[in-house]
Order: sequence, then C-alpha cells, then structure tokens
Amino acid sequence: MSAPSALASTVASIERSPDIEGVCSAVRTFARPLGYDRFVLYTAPPAGEGVIDQLLWVEGDWFGVGADVDAETYLARCPMNRHVLETERPFFWTKSGAVGQENYRVVTRPVGNGVHGLQMPVFGQTGLVGAMSFGGVDIDSSLDARLDLEAVAIAAVGTGRRLTAANERSAQARGLSARELEVMRWIASGRQHSDIALRLGLSERTIENHLRRIRRRLGVSNTAQAVQVLVRSGQLEL
Repeated sequence: MSAPSALASTVASIERSPDIEGVCSAVRTFARPLGYDRFVLYTAPPAGEGVIDQLLWVEGDWFGVGADVDAETYLARCPMNRHVLETERPFFWTKSGAVGQENYRVVTRPVGNGVHGLQMPVFGQTGLVGAMSFGGVDIDSSLDARLDLEAVAIAAVGTGRRLTAANERSAQARGLSARELEVMRWIASGRQHSDIALRLGLSERTIENHLRRIRRRLGVSNTAQAVQVLVRSGQLEL
C-alpha cells in the first residue's frame, strides 16, 4: 500500500483535530510551501443574514504593515469577503495601492508585486456554510494548488463548524463560575484587563489567569471566540 499523499494526510489531520489550533497547524504546514502565509477561516450565518457568523482564525500581515492583523481590522478593510456572496466558485484576487488605499480586483491569476489571495467559499445542504482565505506575496496559483487548497478549506470549515457546535454544547453543560462570567461580561463590553482588575479588586495576572482557564474550558484559542461561544450558549448577553 502506498503512503498517503500530503493532501490526504493534511485533510485527515484537520478532520481529527480536537481544537481550532490543530486545524490551524495542519493548514499552515500544507499551505506555506505554496507561498501562502496569511489565513482567515470563518463560518457563515443563515442566508440573508450577512457574510460571517463566527470568525475562527485570522493570521498574517494582510495589509502590509509588518504585523499580524486583528480580526476587527480585517473585517473592516477586506472587501473580498462580501464577494463570496456573489459567486459559487473559488477565486483569486490581487490588490494594489498604498496602505489604507488598497484597490482589490478579482483576477484569473494574480501577478506582480503586493499581496494576492485565494478565496474559498464552502457550501453545504443549506447553502454557504463558511469560507477560507489564503494570502501571500509569491503564491502558487496553479490549478493543482487551487484544487488542493479547496479540499483543505472544505475540511477546515467542516471541522470548524463541528468544533464550534461542540464548544457551545460544552458551554451549556459546564457553566462558568459567577466570577468568570463577571470577567467575561466586562471583556465583552470592551474593557481593558487593567480596568477590569481595578473594578473587581484583582490583579491583572488574576484576570489573565481567569481568561486562560475560560478559554481552556470552552475549547477555544482566543478570548473573542470565548465571548462568541458564551453568547450563543445563552450565558452572556452583548
């Protein structure tokens, strides 16, 4: 029996991942040799309710500022997510222009300087269920690369949806303590760790420890995801 291909091994690793971090690791390992070092993974809401339901992963210097972009900035500045609603097929895009004045174009094959990307909408029985974005400066835009990354995106979105549902069930079954929920309410309101510590009469280290335990219990990789899980499980109101 021949050894499994790199693609088959990657898809298997994604589908077996116990958390989003495992999904991210498998995707990075496969995509980086193809020139992709920027990633976005999200689930989609029911039809007619927007583009993004839960943003599961944002990583990389999407806007050429020399650092990873945060989720809020990515959502505000990248118009390619909205184009997902206008097509049923993966598409390449490229952008030009100065930082803050970028011009995005959907293209058959990206060429030239700057950041290029591949947007992968993923569909299920109910329509669009999520999408994954891959970006980089010198990317492989061949047909083989696109087909391979499409398989990776389908596996990542499917696993992300499964893990999200499991996390919500876990949150419902394992309610947080009153103090943990209090911390999360302040986090959801946009307060800084130092402000929360002052209000609750705790040290910033204690607040960070609370958040670390909450993330671990809910099976998420960042605090924003923890807020989403608690809101969807009914334990937190925004």
